[in-house]
Amino acid sequence: MKSLRLLAILEADTITGPAKNLLQFAQCARGQVDVEIAVFRREGQSNLFIETAGRLAIPVHAMPEAGRFDLTVVRALRSLAGELKPDVVQSHAVKSHFLARASGFDRMAPWVAFHHGYTWPDLRARIYNQLDRWSLRAADCVLTVSEPFRRELVRRGVAAERIEVVHNAIDPQWGRRDKSPEASAALRARLGIGPEMRVVLIVGRLSSEKDHGTLLEAMRRVRGMAPDAHLAIVGDGPERPRIEETVRRLGLVGSVTLAGQVPSAEPFYGIADICVLSSLSEGSPNALLEAMAAGAPVVATAVGGIPEMVTHGESALLVKPGDCEAMTNAIAALLNDGDLARRLAARAREIVLERHAPEARVRRLVEIYESLTRRPAR
Repeated sequence: MKSLRLLAILEADTITGPAKNLLQFAQCARGQVDVEIAVFRREGQSNLFIETAGRLAIPVHAMPEAGRFDLTVVRALRSLAGELKPDVVQSHAVKSHFLARASGFDRMAPWVAFHHGYTWPDLRARIYNQLDRWSLRAADCVLTVSEPFRRELVRRGVAAERIEVVHNAIDPQWGRRDKSPEASAALRARLGIGPEMRVVLIVGRLSSEKDHGTLLEAMRRVRGMAPDAHLAIVGDGPERPRIEETVRRLGLVGSVTLAGQVPSAEPFYGIADICVLSSLSEGSPNALLEAMAAGAPVVATAVGGIPEMVTHGESALLVKPGDCEAMTNAIAALLNDGDLARRLAARAREIVLERHAPEARVRRLVEIYESLTRRPAR
């Protein structure tokens, strides 16, 4: 059977969760699906995603753009689709959905739209998010990562029978290569985190929905019970100045490390005693899967698809979003009870092996793509 030709449209200049999932799929599906990726690139900007895809021998087409919604990109996308003649087109997030529909891809090939949830950093983003009400209704299939997101899409007018829930996947060996004492000591030394400190790790974009503020206040309280607790924040984004100011205001300078954007967060799981997700909203977060695969115990907010992935008291400690007291108590419990931490981490790793292997996700997606190509043209 010949390989499917898939054209993926993505806005990415770093390795975000959706970008990571797409690259993982392109690698694992070789022989079944030939993936080519279109990304948007502005003059003079570096692009870690394009560099990473190149190292993995995944074809990437850079679409020059002058701004966030430069409609001249539509012509370039139409030309690319005409050249590649894909069997399936896939788009990721609001901008790509809009441009896929504006380019008429819903009339050229079966169109699959990946819905990763919405962020709300500013008024302009909120306006852009409303475009999905128009874009997604034309998609042949909308893939999302949790049941709450499915319900949200139905409320936005997407037909329920065209929505599929597909959870993210993770390499079961994620983070385990960096757990050697030598690698951990080297990273701690580079970050200025002493060997006696116990590291609480959070990985993700520094944006308002991640709610670093509640976590920082919880860390201030935790340090009253565990002075050796140190918070490592990996990622970058618009909330960084606010986070830095909160660190100063709470007297946490020296107890918090902002590592910034890194090519891969994998080494950081090698020094993590606990991983935290403090988000107000989530889908199927890669950071949670990474912690589970790496064998780090988790404190997470019970939002989005998180309760579908882990169970409170069995494979993680779950708290209400924005509940600083509950988060403080959960972090302290894992720092003070080694048996509990080990039990939760062990069960979480079993769940990764049972439910979140990349091969299972590839099989599910290929089945969806093949079924779409067999449907009569609209």
